Amino acid sequence: MSAPTHAERHATANAALDPEKLEVAPGTVHESVEGWVPDVATESELREALEKAFDFRGDVAITKKDGSKIEGYIFDRVTGATLESSFVRVLPRDSNQRVKISYAEIAALAFSGRDPAAGKSWEAWVRKYWEKKSSGEGNLTIQPESLE
Repeated sequence: MSAPTHAERHATANAALDPEKLEVAPGTVHESVEGWVPDVATESELREALEKAFDFRGDVAITKKDGSKIEGYIFDRVTGATLESSFVRVLPRDSNQRVKISYAEIAALAFSGRDPAAGKSWEAWVRKYWEKKSSGEGNLTIQPESLE
């Protein structure tokens, strides 16, 4: 019995790294929630809608049970055991003050603003870059586009 040669060991090691045989994880699918007004009749519906609102990069309109409305960006949330111990923190559209709202105070939710980063993924940027480069556009930079 003889030991494998260096070439045989090298070929075996590279076979394990064959990209055709590697496991590929699925990408993230981002559902569009722009303009969505979720039904928040139950605690689970409210919690699910607020999780999506937290992931949303645009503004959300929150109607509180006292009738007041706040429209802005949800930048933080804490989920507790009860609605009273759970809250979101919002940067209102019309001020720089941060507002803390308990889940128990929320009567309605609407995804009012557009997602300023929609379609601005790294993959989209690279695709546009190569399209411009292949068309001969000479003023190419690696600077990102504005989100607005």
